[in-house]
Amino acid sequence: MGQTVLILGGGIGGVVAATTLRRLLPKTHRIVLVERESRHIFSPSLLWLMVGERRSQQISRTLSSLSRKGIELVAGTIESISPENRAVRVAGRDFAADHMIVALGAELAPENIPGLAQAGHNFYTLEGAKSLREARLELKQGRIVVLVGALPFKCPAAPYEAAFLLEADCRQRGLANRVRIDIYSPEPGPMPVAGPEVSAQIRAMVEARGIGYYPDHAVTRVDGANRRIVFANGAETGYDLLAYVPPHRAPAVVRASTLAGETGWIPVDRQTLQTRFPGVYAIGDVAGIMLKMGKPLPKAGVFAHGEAEIVAHNVAAAIVGRAERRSFDGHGECFIEIGDGRAGFGSGNFYAEPAPKIRLRHPSLVLHYGKVAFEKYWLFKWF
Repeated sequence: MGQTVLILGGGIGGVVAATTLRRLLPKTHRIVLVERESRHIFSPSLLWLMVGERRSQQISRTLSSLSRKGIELVAGTIESISPENRAVRVAGRDFAADHMIVALGAELAPENIPGLAQAGHNFYTLEGAKSLREARLELKQGRIVVLVGALPFKCPAAPYEAAFLLEADCRQRGLANRVRIDIYSPEPGPMPVAGPEVSAQIRAMVEARGIGYYPDHAVTRVDGANRRIVFANGAETGYDLLAYVPPHRAPAVVRASTLAGETGWIPVDRQTLQTRFPGVYAIGDVAGIMLKMGKPLPKAGVFAHGEAEIVAHNVAAAIVGRAERRSFDGHGECFIEIGDGRAGFGSGNFYAEPAPKIRLRHPSLVLHYGKVAFEKYWLFKWF
Protein backbone atom coordinates (compact mmCIF):
# COMPACT_ATOMS: atom_id res chain seq x y z
CA MET A 1 0.00 0.00 0.00
CA GLY A 2 1.48 3.34 -1.06
CA GLN A 3 1.91 6.35 1.17
CA THR A 4 1.13 10.01 0.43
CA VAL A 5 3.41 13.00 0.95
CA LEU A 6 1.63 16.35 0.96
CA ILE A 7 3.75 19.43 0.16
CA LEU A 8 2.28 22.86 0.80
CA GLY A 9 3.74 25.58 -1.41
CA GLY A 10 5.39 25.67 -4.83
CA GLY A 11 8.31 27.98 -4.13
CA ILE A 12 11.95 26.91 -4.15
CA GLY A 13 11.60 24.60 -1.14
CA GLY A 14 8.36 23.01 -2.30
CA VAL A 15 9.57 22.34 -5.84
CA VAL A 16 12.86 20.83 -4.65
CA ALA A 17 11.13 18.67 -2.02
CA ALA A 18 8.48 17.38 -4.44
CA THR A 19 10.92 16.65 -7.26
CA THR A 20 13.46 14.97 -4.98
CA LEU A 21 10.81 12.78 -3.38
CA ARG A 22 9.43 11.76 -6.76
CA ARG A 23 12.93 10.73 -7.83
CA LEU A 24 13.58 8.74 -4.64
CA LEU A 25 10.24 6.95 -4.23
CA PRO A 26 8.54 4.22 -6.26
CA LYS A 27 5.45 5.29 -8.22
CA THR A 28 3.22 3.47 -5.75
CA HIS A 29 3.67 6.43 -3.40
CA ARG A 30 1.89 9.72 -4.12
CA ILE A 31 3.59 13.13 -4.09
CA VAL A 32 0.97 15.89 -3.91
CA LEU A 33 1.97 19.57 -4.28
CA VAL A 34 -0.52 22.29 -3.30
CA GLU A 35 0.01 25.77 -4.78
CA ARG A 36 -2.38 28.61 -5.61
CA GLU A 37 -0.22 30.18 -8.38
CA SER A 38 0.12 28.57 -11.80
CA ARG A 39 3.71 29.71 -12.34
CA HIS A 40 6.87 29.50 -10.28
CA ILE A 41 8.81 32.78 -10.16
CA PHE A 42 12.57 32.43 -9.57
CA SER A 43 12.63 35.31 -7.11
CA PRO A 44 16.43 35.91 -7.00
CA SER A 45 16.16 37.19 -10.58
CA LEU A 46 13.56 39.86 -9.79
CA LEU A 47 16.47 42.22 -9.11
CA TRP A 48 17.64 41.85 -12.71
CA LEU A 49 14.09 42.28 -14.01
CA MET A 50 13.83 45.47 -11.92
CA VAL A 51 16.56 47.15 -14.02
CA GLY A 52 15.49 45.73 -17.38
CA GLU A 53 17.97 42.86 -17.58
CA ARG A 54 15.31 40.11 -17.58
CA ARG A 55 11.78 39.57 -18.84
CA SER A 56 9.19 37.76 -16.76
CA GLN A 57 9.07 34.71 -19.04
CA GLN A 58 12.83 34.23 -18.60
CA ILE A 59 12.56 33.84 -14.83
CA SER A 60 9.32 31.88 -14.49
CA ARG A 61 8.15 28.38 -15.29
CA THR A 62 4.74 26.77 -15.34
CA LEU A 63 4.17 24.42 -12.42
CA SER A 64 2.12 22.11 -14.63
CA SER A 65 5.42 20.82 -16.03
CA LEU A 66 5.90 18.97 -12.72
CA SER A 67 2.93 16.74 -13.60
CA ARG A 68 5.05 15.08 -16.28
CA LYS A 69 7.37 13.88 -13.52
CA GLY A 70 4.55 12.16 -11.69
CA ILE A 71 3.85 14.90 -9.14
CA GLU A 72 0.15 15.53 -8.48
CA LEU A 73 -0.73 19.23 -8.50
CA VAL A 74 -3.57 20.71 -6.50
CA ALA A 75 -4.32 24.30 -7.50
CA GLY A 76 -6.01 26.51 -4.94
CA THR A 77 -5.77 28.49 -1.75
CA ILE A 78 -5.19 26.57 1.47
CA GLU A 79 -8.04 27.40 3.85
CA SER A 80 -6.91 25.47 6.90
CA ILE A 81 -4.11 23.21 8.12
CA SER A 82 -4.56 20.42 10.66
CA PRO A 83 -1.05 19.25 11.58
CA GLU A 84 -2.49 16.79 14.11
CA ASN A 85 -4.09 14.91 11.21
CA ARG A 86 -1.53 15.89 8.54
CA ALA A 87 -4.43 17.34 6.58
CA VAL A 88 -5.42 20.54 4.77
CA ARG A 89 -8.51 22.03 3.21
CA VAL A 90 -7.97 23.55 -0.24
CA ALA A 91 -10.82 25.42 -1.93
CA GLY A 92 -13.37 23.33 -0.03
CA ARG A 93 -11.64 20.00 -0.63
CA ASP A 94 -9.90 17.98 2.10
CA PHE A 95 -6.54 16.28 1.65
CA ALA A 96 -4.74 14.07 4.16
CA ALA A 97 -1.32 12.43 4.04
CA ASP A 98 1.15 10.19 5.82
CA HIS A 99 3.79 12.95 5.74
CA MET A 100 3.38 16.71 5.32
CA ILE A 101 5.98 19.33 4.37
CA VAL A 102 4.98 22.96 4.91
CA ALA A 103 6.85 25.21 2.47
CA LEU A 104 4.49 28.18 2.32
CA GLY A 105 7.16 30.87 2.55
CA ALA A 106 6.55 34.31 3.99
CA GLU A 107 3.52 36.50 3.41
CA LEU A 108 4.38 40.01 2.24
CA ALA A 109 2.47 42.63 4.22
CA PRO A 110 3.15 46.19 2.97
CA GLU A 111 -0.18 47.21 4.53
CA ASN A 112 1.45 46.90 7.96
CA ILE A 113 3.08 50.29 7.33
CA PRO A 114 0.53 53.06 6.65
CA GLY A 115 0.95 54.56 3.19
CA LEU A 116 3.74 52.25 2.05
CA ALA A 117 1.93 50.21 -0.60
CA GLN A 118 0.49 53.30 -2.30
CA ALA A 119 3.75 55.26 -2.24
CA GLY A 120 6.36 52.88 -3.59
CA HIS A 121 7.36 49.79 -5.53
CA ASN A 122 7.61 46.39 -3.85
CA PHE A 123 10.48 44.77 -5.76
CA TYR A 124 9.92 41.45 -3.93
CA THR A 125 6.97 40.77 -6.27
CA LEU A 126 6.86 40.38 -10.04
CA GLU A 127 4.40 43.23 -10.47
CA GLY A 128 6.35 45.53 -8.15
CA ALA A 129 9.63 44.80 -9.92
CA LYS A 130 7.94 45.53 -13.26
CA SER A 131 6.47 48.82 -12.04
CA LEU A 132 9.87 49.87 -10.65
CA ARG A 133 11.49 48.99 -13.98
CA GLU A 134 9.21 51.49 -15.72
CA ALA A 135 9.30 54.16 -12.99
CA ARG A 136 13.10 54.31 -12.93
CA LEU A 137 13.11 55.30 -16.60
CA GLU A 138 10.84 58.26 -15.87
CA LEU A 139 13.10 59.65 -13.13
CA LYS A 140 15.64 62.02 -14.67
CA GLN A 141 16.79 63.65 -11.46
CA GLY A 142 16.12 63.46 -7.74
CA ARG A 143 16.42 60.84 -5.04
CA ILE A 144 15.78 57.10 -4.99
CA VAL A 145 15.24 55.57 -1.56
CA VAL A 146 15.62 51.82 -1.02
CA LEU A 147 13.66 51.13 2.16
CA VAL A 148 13.60 48.02 4.35
CA GLY A 149 10.14 47.95 5.89
CA ALA A 150 10.70 45.64 8.86
CA LEU A 151 12.64 42.66 10.21
CA PRO A 152 12.92 39.82 9.38
CA PHE A 153 12.94 39.80 5.59
CA LYS A 154 14.04 37.16 3.12
CA CYS A 155 17.25 37.41 1.09
CA PRO A 156 19.30 39.63 3.42
CA ALA A 157 21.46 40.95 0.58
CA ALA A 158 18.55 42.03 -1.64
CA PRO A 159 18.11 45.68 -0.56
CA TYR A 160 21.84 46.28 -0.97
CA GLU A 161 21.87 44.55 -4.35
CA ALA A 162 18.88 46.67 -5.38
CA ALA A 163 20.75 49.87 -4.50
CA PHE A 164 23.88 48.70 -6.34
CA LEU A 165 21.93 47.79 -9.47
CA LEU A 166 19.93 51.03 -9.46
CA GLU A 167 23.12 53.07 -9.01
CA ALA A 168 24.82 51.29 -11.91
CA ASP A 169 21.71 51.69 -14.06
CA CYS A 170 21.51 55.44 -13.37
CA ARG A 171 25.22 55.87 -14.06
CA GLN A 172 25.02 53.94 -17.34
CA ARG A 173 22.14 56.18 -18.44
CA GLY A 174 24.14 59.33 -17.73
CA LEU A 175 22.31 60.27 -14.52
CA ALA A 176 25.15 59.80 -12.03
CA ASN A 177 25.25 63.47 -11.04
CA ARG A 178 21.50 63.98 -11.07
CA VAL A 179 20.15 60.99 -9.12
CA ARG A 180 21.10 60.11 -5.55
CA ILE A 181 20.42 56.72 -3.97
CA ASP A 182 20.03 56.08 -0.23
CA ILE A 183 19.24 52.97 1.81
CA TYR A 184 17.21 53.13 5.05
CA SER A 185 16.98 50.03 7.21
CA PRO A 186 16.01 49.08 10.77
CA GLU A 187 19.11 46.84 10.85
CA PRO A 188 22.19 48.01 12.78
CA GLY A 189 24.27 47.21 9.69
CA PRO A 190 24.05 45.26 6.43
CA MET A 191 23.39 41.54 6.89
CA PRO A 192 24.20 41.58 10.63
CA VAL A 193 23.84 37.81 11.15
CA ALA A 194 26.80 37.30 8.78
CA GLY A 195 28.99 39.03 11.38
CA PRO A 196 30.63 42.43 11.86
CA GLU A 197 33.40 41.85 9.30
CA VAL A 198 31.06 40.98 6.42
CA SER A 199 28.66 43.73 7.46
CA ALA A 200 31.48 46.29 7.41
CA GLN A 201 32.65 45.05 3.99
CA ILE A 202 29.22 45.47 2.46
CA ARG A 203 28.74 48.90 4.00
CA ALA A 204 32.11 49.99 2.60
CA MET A 205 31.08 48.76 -0.86
CA VAL A 206 27.79 50.66 -0.59
CA GLU A 207 29.42 53.92 0.44
CA ALA A 208 32.20 53.56 -2.15
CA ARG A 209 29.47 53.84 -4.80
CA GLY A 210 28.22 57.08 -3.29
CA ILE A 211 25.11 55.39 -1.90
CA GLY A 212 23.96 56.75 1.44
CA TYR A 213 23.34 54.24 4.21
CA TYR A 214 21.11 54.92 7.21
CA PRO A 215 20.90 52.03 9.71
CA ASP A 216 18.62 51.88 12.75
CA HIS A 217 15.80 53.59 10.85
CA ALA A 218 12.51 51.77 11.43
CA VAL A 219 9.76 53.25 9.26
CA THR A 220 6.41 54.03 10.90
CA ARG A 221 4.50 55.57 7.98
CA VAL A 222 4.87 56.95 4.48
CA ASP A 223 3.20 60.13 3.25
CA GLY A 224 2.86 59.45 -0.45
CA ALA A 225 1.19 62.77 -1.26
CA ASN A 226 4.21 64.71 0.01
CA ARG A 227 6.77 61.96 -0.66
CA ARG A 228 7.92 61.78 2.94
CA ILE A 229 9.01 58.81 5.08
CA VAL A 230 8.63 58.99 8.88
CA PHE A 231 10.79 56.86 11.17
CA ALA A 232 10.42 55.69 14.77
CA ASN A 233 13.58 57.55 15.83
CA GLY A 234 11.98 60.88 14.94
CA ALA A 235 13.76 61.30 11.60
CA GLU A 236 11.98 62.10 8.35
CA THR A 237 13.21 62.04 4.79
CA GLY A 238 11.93 62.78 1.30
CA TYR A 239 12.16 60.78 -1.91
CA ASP A 240 11.32 60.98 -5.59
CA LEU A 241 11.20 57.23 -6.20
CA LEU A 242 10.64 54.67 -3.46
CA ALA A 243 11.71 51.01 -3.80
CA TYR A 244 10.89 48.93 -0.75
CA VAL A 245 11.22 45.59 0.97
CA PRO A 246 7.80 44.97 2.57
CA PRO A 247 7.24 43.66 6.08
CA HIS A 248 7.14 39.85 6.18
CA ARG A 249 4.99 37.59 8.33
CA ALA A 250 4.01 33.94 8.38
CA PRO A 251 1.03 33.18 6.11
CA ALA A 252 -2.36 33.73 7.72
CA VAL A 253 -3.28 30.05 7.42
CA VAL A 254 -0.14 29.14 9.38
CA ARG A 255 -0.74 31.78 12.05
CA ALA A 256 -4.29 30.47 12.48
CA SER A 257 -3.07 26.89 12.97
CA THR A 258 -1.48 25.05 15.90
CA LEU A 259 1.79 24.99 13.92
CA ALA A 260 2.66 28.61 14.71
CA GLY A 261 5.01 29.46 17.54
CA GLU A 262 5.17 32.67 19.56
CA THR A 263 6.72 34.60 16.67
CA GLY A 264 4.12 33.38 14.18
CA TRP A 265 6.72 31.30 12.34
CA ILE A 266 6.84 27.50 12.71
CA PRO A 267 9.40 26.24 15.26
CA VAL A 268 11.38 23.24 13.99
CA ASP A 269 14.31 21.04 14.92
CA ARG A 270 17.23 22.80 13.23
CA GLN A 271 18.80 19.55 11.97
CA THR A 272 15.72 17.63 10.78
CA LEU A 273 13.19 20.46 10.22
CA GLN A 274 10.58 18.42 12.09
CA THR A 275 7.81 20.29 13.86
CA ARG A 276 6.34 19.15 17.17
CA PHE A 277 3.82 17.11 15.20
CA PRO A 278 4.88 13.62 14.03
CA GLY A 279 5.36 13.41 10.28
CA VAL A 280 5.06 17.18 9.79
CA TYR A 281 8.02 19.31 8.64
CA ALA A 282 8.47 22.99 7.86
CA ILE A 283 11.14 24.32 5.49
CA GLY A 284 12.26 27.65 4.08
CA ASP A 285 10.99 31.07 5.07
CA VAL A 286 8.00 29.78 7.06
CA ALA A 287 10.28 27.95 9.51
CA GLY A 288 11.71 29.71 12.55
CA ILE A 289 15.20 28.57 13.55
CA MET A 290 17.01 30.39 16.34
CA LEU A 291 20.81 30.45 16.18
CA LYS A 292 23.03 30.12 19.23
CA MET A 293 23.94 33.82 18.90
CA GLY A 294 20.31 34.72 19.69
CA LYS A 295 19.25 35.77 16.19
CA PRO A 296 17.14 33.76 13.74
CA LEU A 297 18.58 31.94 10.75
CA PRO A 298 18.14 34.32 7.80
CA LYS A 299 15.32 33.63 5.38
CA ALA A 300 16.82 32.79 2.00
CA GLY A 301 16.27 30.51 -0.97
CA VAL A 302 19.54 28.67 -0.36
CA PHE A 303 18.28 27.48 3.01
CA ALA A 304 14.87 26.48 1.59
CA HIS A 305 16.65 24.43 -1.08
CA GLY A 306 19.05 22.72 1.34
CA GLU A 307 16.36 21.99 3.90
CA ALA A 308 14.07 20.58 1.19
CA GLU A 309 16.68 18.06 0.11
CA ILE A 310 17.31 16.94 3.70
CA VAL A 311 13.62 16.49 4.49
CA ALA A 312 12.91 14.75 1.17
CA HIS A 313 15.70 12.23 1.75
CA ASN A 314 14.59 11.56 5.32
CA VAL A 315 10.91 11.16 4.42
CA ALA A 316 11.81 8.82 1.55
CA ALA A 317 14.04 6.80 3.89
CA ALA A 318 11.21 6.49 6.41
CA ILE A 319 8.76 5.35 3.74
CA VAL A 320 10.97 2.65 2.23
CA GLY A 321 12.34 1.54 5.62
CA ARG A 322 15.95 2.73 5.39
CA ALA A 323 17.65 3.65 8.66
CA GLU A 324 19.83 6.37 7.11
CA ARG A 325 18.96 9.94 8.09
CA ARG A 326 20.54 13.24 7.06
CA SER A 327 20.92 16.49 9.01
CA PHE A 328 20.81 20.08 7.81
CA ASP A 329 24.19 21.64 8.64
CA GLY A 330 23.35 25.36 8.42
CA HIS A 331 25.64 26.03 5.47
CA GLY A 332 24.52 28.88 3.25
CA GLU A 333 25.79 30.94 0.36
CA CYS A 334 24.61 33.71 -1.92
CA PHE A 335 25.78 35.89 -4.76
CA ILE A 336 25.70 39.66 -4.18
CA GLU A 337 25.16 41.63 -7.38
CA ILE A 338 26.83 45.04 -7.41
CA GLY A 339 26.11 46.11 -11.00
CA ASP A 340 28.44 46.58 -13.98
CA GLY A 341 28.39 42.82 -14.55
CA ARG A 342 30.08 42.01 -11.26
CA ALA A 343 29.04 40.09 -8.17
CA GLY A 344 30.46 39.10 -4.80
CA PHE A 345 29.86 35.79 -3.06
CA GLY A 346 29.23 35.14 0.61
CA SER A 347 29.31 31.66 2.10
CA GLY A 348 29.81 29.86 5.37
CA ASN A 349 28.37 27.99 8.33
CA PHE A 350 25.44 29.75 10.00
CA TYR A 351 25.26 27.04 12.67
CA ALA A 352 28.82 27.71 13.82
CA GLU A 353 29.23 28.67 17.47
CA PRO A 354 29.33 31.09 19.11
CA ALA A 355 28.49 32.95 15.89
CA PRO A 356 28.20 32.19 12.16
CA LYS A 357 31.48 31.99 10.22
CA ILE A 358 30.93 33.72 6.89
CA ARG A 359 33.44 34.73 4.22
CA LEU A 360 32.78 37.32 1.51
CA ARG A 361 34.64 36.97 -1.77
CA HIS A 362 35.57 40.17 -3.62
CA PRO A 363 33.21 41.08 -6.50
CA SER A 364 34.28 39.98 -9.98
CA LEU A 365 33.00 39.33 -13.48
CA VAL A 366 33.53 35.60 -12.94
CA LEU A 367 31.19 35.56 -9.93
CA HIS A 368 28.54 37.50 -11.85
CA TYR A 369 28.59 34.94 -14.65
CA GLY A 370 28.50 32.26 -11.97
CA LYS A 371 25.19 33.69 -10.80
CA VAL A 372 23.87 33.83 -14.38
CA ALA A 373 24.86 30.20 -14.88
CA PHE A 374 23.24 29.19 -11.60
CA GLU A 375 19.95 30.86 -12.57
CA LYS A 376 19.81 29.00 -15.88
CA TYR A 377 20.93 25.69 -14.34
CA TRP A 378 18.40 25.88 -11.50
CA LEU A 379 15.45 26.52 -13.79
CA PHE A 380 16.60 23.79 -16.18
CA LYS A 381 17.20 21.18 -13.47
CA TRP A 382 13.99 21.62 -11.51
CA PHE A 383 11.61 22.24 -14.42
